Order: sequence, then C-alpha cells, then structure tokens
Amino acid sequence: MKAIILAGGYAKRLWPLTKNKPKQLLSVGGRPMIEYIIEKLKAQEEIDKIIISTNEKFGKNFKEWLLEYKSTKDISLVVEPTLSEENKLGSVGALGYLIKEKNIDEELMIIGGDNLFEFDLRDLINYYREKKGNVVALYDLKSIQTAQNYGVAKVDKEMRIIDFVEKPENPSSTLVSTACYILSQEGVRGILTYLDAGENPDAIGFFIKWLIKRERIFGFAFSGKWFDIGSLESLKEADLIYSKKKEENL
Repeated sequence: MKAIILAGGYAKRLWPLTKNKPKQLLSVGGRPMIEYIIEKLKAQEEIDKIIISTNEKFGKNFKEWLLEYKSTKDISLVVEPTLSEENKLGSVGALGYLIKEKNIDEELMIIGGDNLFEFDLRDLINYYREKKGNVVALYDLKSIQTAQNYGVAKVDKEMRIIDFVEKPENPSSTLVSTACYILSQEGVRGILTYLDAGENPDAIGFFIKWLIKRERIFGFAFSGKWFDIGSLESLKEADLIYSKKKEENL
C-alpha cells in the first residue's frame, strides 16, 4: 500500500506565512506539521512508499526539506504544473495527475497534509481490511453549525456511508470527513473514471459522493484531538497543544 500526502494548495487564508512557504512545512510544536503525518506512516509496515503531491510553486521548498529529513521509508514528490490558486488542479485532480504520473493501480492511503490527528493508522488499516471496502476517517464535531464547514457523512448501523454532502446548509449528521482515506484498487481506478467524466476535480467530498453509488465506503469514527489547519487560529491552537506534548515527553 502506498500513501499519498496532499500538499498542493496555496493556503491564502494563512498569508503572509504561506506566501513563499507551503502550509505543510509551517512549524507546529517545533517541527514541520507534515512530519507528524509521516511519522505515523513510517510506523506502518504495510506502507511501502510515501508520495507527497504538491505544486510547482512549492516544489523547491519540499525538495529542500527532503534533503534534511531522515526517513526509513521511501519518500518522493509529484509536482503538478500549477503556480497559483486560480489554475490549481484541485484535490481529486491532483490525485488523478499523480496516479497517471506514477502509474498506480493498487490500494492507496490518502491524507491531507494539513490534518493532524491522534489515532493510530494501524487501526484504520485494520478497519479497512475488516470491512473490505473503501474507508473515510470521520470525526464527530457534535455541532450541526460547525459541521456546515465540512464534508458531512450519513452512515447506517454498519457504518457504511449512505450519503455524503460537501459543506451542507442543513447537515444530516455531525460526522465529518477528516481528509484521511483508504481506497481499494477499484476506488483508485474510480478517480480516473470520475475525472474522465468531467466531474468536479476540487474537494474529495464530491468524489466520495459519486463513489458511494458505485462502491462500498465505510466511515471510521475516531476520537481524541484532530486539527484541520486552515486558519491562523487553528495553527496557533495546534502549535500550543503539540508544544505541550513535546514538553511532557522531555
């Protein structure tokens, strides 16, 4: 199983911090936030390769960071040919580009590079094997109002996702997608089919809604801390929590 870290956005809400530096390399608790994700991936034997998807503007930043970062797993970059928010490929578009570039035809773990979480990815992989279907990591925000800002999943008693809506006005639940997925080989092939049909290449939630009608997709609900770092406020909060963790472990 290969792991994809999505890092192709331009993070304008975090300017000026991200004007010349990708969000995923901003410091959280004294180290680039992407390293927390990679450490979790490195601990999983099934993950044989980590691929970071970024853009032409920030490709150099990631190359420089990779020269310094020591990893026991193979890490490579795929750089999409875009330089601005206006012509970016979008999350699904970037995945399609990467799948073609790397000629991938196998199951994939996909993680948003600005998502920090406490759960063990081993649990997610075990759940994927148990359910024998695509998996989306879900978090219960326990607030209908806050859920309006995310992709919202509706599940049945077996945790199979039966509906998914991106940023709904009237959420059907408070379970939201956390930009952490495992797609089967068929699910990965579905990305190319979806894009070839001219569907929305932006948020992955649109693809998930499309895939529900064609494949089995289950929700993996986790607890503990979760940070979706898209604003200065969430960046500061994550930095505070991870700095405290670091001090406690000294």
